[in-house]
Order: sequence, then C-alpha cells, then structure tokens
Amino acid sequence: QPAVVENRPGGDGVISINAVISAKDDHTLLWGPTANFVGHPYSLERMPYDPKELVPVARVSGTVVTIAAPASLNVGSLKELLARAKERPGTMNWTTAVTMTDIILEGFFKSSGIDMAHARYKDTVAAVNDLIENRIQLYSAAYAIHRAQAQAGRIKLLAVQARNRVPGLDLPTVSEIGFPGLNFEGLVGIMAARSSGITNAVRDRIAADVKSVSADPQVAERLAATAQLNIPGNADEFAASIEEQVAQLAASAKLLGMKPKQ
Repeated sequence: QPAVVENRPGGDGVISINAVISAKDDHTLLWGPTANFVGHPYSLERMPYDPKELVPVARVSGTVVTIAAPASLNVGSLKELLARAKERPGTMNWTTAVTMTDIILEGFFKSSGIDMAHARYKDTVAAVNDLIENRIQLYSAAYAIHRAQAQAGRIKLLAVQARNRVPGLDLPTVSEIGFPGLNFEGLVGIMAARSSGITNAVRDRIAADVKSVSADPQVAERLAATAQLNIPGNADEFAASIEEQVAQLAASAKLLGMKPKQ
C-alpha cells in the first residue's frame, strides 16, 4: 500500500515525536534514531511529551558512529590521542553530533581523568571544518558525516563506536582497543504512539515486513551507502536494544550528577 513520508525536522526530534503522538491513529509512525528521545530527559529543560507514549515497533538499522581526529594532529590511534589529552589537560577540544554521545563521552572523560573542553555545534559541517583545521581534536559522529573528509585525507578515523567491527570499514571498535565505555549503538527504527491503540498483531506484521524488505540486496546496498548497518528486529528486540541505551546513558549521567526530567 502507498505510504506518505513526511519529514518533520527540528527541535532535536521533538516536532516529529509530537506529530506522531498527536495523530492518535495506528497508521502514523515515527521512523528515526532512538538517541534523540533517549537523551531528551537529560538534554531538555522539561519534557514536552510523555516518553511512555513511544512504543517500539521494529528495529531497522544501526548508524555507524566513528571517532575522528585532524590528520594534522598526527596521532596514530585513539589511545595515543587520549594519552596526549591526559598529558596536556585543558588544551584540547571535543564534540559530538547528538546529545546522547555528548553525555557518554563526558562521563568517560570524567571517569578517566581526562580534561578536554566540550565545544558545542548546531551544524555538523562547521564541526567537520573545525576538525580539519585542528580547532577541535576529537569528533564523534556518524561515519556518513566523516567519510568524505576521511577519504580525502583531511581527518583520520580512529575507531568505530560499535560492539562489533563494521563490514567494509577497516577500523577497530572502541572495545577492542580498551575503551568499552565509549561504545554507542546508533539505533534507527520505527515507533508508534501508545495512545494510537496499535495492536501487537499490527506491530508484528510491520516488523515482519521490515525484515523481509531488509533481505532485498538493493535495500541492503542502499543502507550500506548511507553508512547504516542492516540489523532488522521485531518489537521485543528493538525494545531490548533501547533499554541498553537507556541504561548506558543513565550510568554516564550519574557520573556527571545529572538527573532525568520527568
């Protein structure tokens, strides 16, 4: 059946989340990254929606997230970069593309005794440009953001923030080089509003369709082209993945003395 795709950017995902919740029907779905709404209780002054309203339907893909440094910094590994930062406290800068990775990195730096300044950007292009110019020395972002400049040799990829190595990307995971606290699974999937009355049967059918379509080589190829891992899953599997993110973020936030908004 035909489906309407309506992009609702802005507000760190709040605009699209509220659009789905306010629709109050079982055929208006949210498709996007989970890092937004998982991070909202810590990043927003107040919660403009009830997080319990979002119900997992299907896991679709995983955004490949990489850590990069300026090529001109001449560091050979993430371990070398962090060692240099520890030797020279307060002289290096870092940033990330989303709130959730902000908190994960900040918690890691605090627990590791690393003093780096957090530079905040609204524009990912500006962040990459400053990375190239060595104004910031560590940038955690989607590989799709880093890829062109890494291939051009202007920035150096140091690690992938994933549990497992990414096919086709010759890059170690943060865990295998000794920094599991920097792991971040960039989940992307489909959610529904609890108040929509969507049934488990409908959720199961959508998840089955996602899995079937994801098996199409052309779809897998297009996901790979946008630096997405092809990891379809049903509602229960998606919910479990989200809970892992929630627990990881809560642990990092606790280190920083941050409490979630209700």
